[in-house]
This record gives sequence, structure tokens and C-alpha cells, in this order.
Amino acid sequence: MKKVKITVLRTMFNEDLAAEYGTEGLAACPFHREGQVFYADYAKPEGLCDEAWKAIYQYVFALAHGAGNEVFYYGDWIRKPGTAICSCNDGLRPVIFKLETTQEEE
Repeated sequence: MKKVKITVLRTMFNEDLAAEYGTEGLAACPFHREGQVFYADYAKPEGLCDEAWKAIYQYVFALAHGAGNEVFYYGDWIRKPGTAICSCNDGLRPVIFKLETTQEEE
């Protein structure tokens, strides 16, 4: 099993949706910042948001177990083997993650 590198590519804030649906004072995700890096295989890395983990763990697990040796989803999603681009489920302030298979064994 390989470790998977998880990099925060982008934190976003949908102001229009937050103004209509969010609580007063809502801002971009307070847990993650662009460039932040985590490593995982099957367990949530310390410091990674629980909700983000729920959204990305199946891709981390698949990459850790060799699914990334080929291109995900029949080649119609990500063109680079061993890579997935995912986001958390927060529609008001989503965080975009890059997952990459490493050569490091767990």
C-alpha cells in the first residue's frame, strides 16, 4: 500500500450563496489553507477536516491500493495517472484537494 499526498490547491468562498444561505459572518474555510500538505493511506491524517475526509477518503483509499496506476474513470476525468482532484462537500466554502500516489510504502 502506498501513501497518498493530499495538497490543498484552493480554498473558495461563494459570497453570493453565503449571503443568501449562510450564517452571519461566514467566511472561507477556517481549517485549511492553500499549499497545506497531508499524507494518508486509509486513516484520516491529523489536522484534516472530518467533513473533507468523508468526501475524499474513497479516492485516497483507491490510490493507496493501486487504482491510480491507470487513469481514473476510463480516462474522462483526470489525464494524469495516480492523481485525483477532489473537493469537500461544503458548497458555500469548498476546498479543492489534489491527491497523488507516492512511491512511499505505508
